[in-house]
Amino acid sequence: MPHDHAELSPSGHPYRQDLDAPLTRFQTMEIAVRELLIEKGVLTAEEVAAQIARMDARSPRNGAAVVARAWVDPAFKARLLADASAACREMGFEIDGLKLIAVENTDQTHNLVVCTLCSCYPRNLIGPPPDWYKERAYRTRAVRAPRPLLREFGLELAPDIRLQVHDSTADMRYIVLPQRPAGAEGWSEDQLAALVTRDSLIGVGVALEPRHVSSAKIS
Repeated sequence: MPHDHAELSPSGHPYRQDLDAPLTRFQTMEIAVRELLIEKGVLTAEEVAAQIARMDARSPRNGAAVVARAWVDPAFKARLLADASAACREMGFEIDGLKLIAVENTDQTHNLVVCTLCSCYPRNLIGPPPDWYKERAYRTRAVRAPRPLLREFGLELAPDIRLQVHDSTADMRYIVLPQRPAGAEGWSEDQLAALVTRDSLIGVGVALEPRHVSSAKIS
């Protein structure tokens, strides 16, 4: 029995009242531009779906793999700190035209990443940002009161540790290279990657201790 597709757009998007709320102006614009590009033959619906799937596949696990490689390979670590975009491409993680900068935590320095204007974030490498990263409270306090902010995340820095805050922009993003925890000597890259959390890649946390690896979840 033939199906009636009268209410579907060329890319299969249903034209209907949103079940939760009316479409926003930007959602409407996105649908209109996408449908026009498909209608004109610039893109296909399959290409749009493939790109969405590619974006959805990005997660903190990719960033964790980069950190683990840096922990075991001093030469790669040097390349990562010199040009993070190129180093990530070495591992097959496409950064596109984004300038990615890796900043290293040491015994003397801790790094924290924020976007004070909106929610610029290294999505190409570690997926979409957590909701709190986009909130005004985080964006403001990361600059004005970073130590109390970190304390609320459960991270207490010693007074003599220098706290460096990095403000992301539309074309320049940061990723933190956390310190390798003690007790993981001889571990494989996959094992080490399980110690790297999303929060440690942003700087509101540190890498997990090896005794916690069995329950480590990177989300």
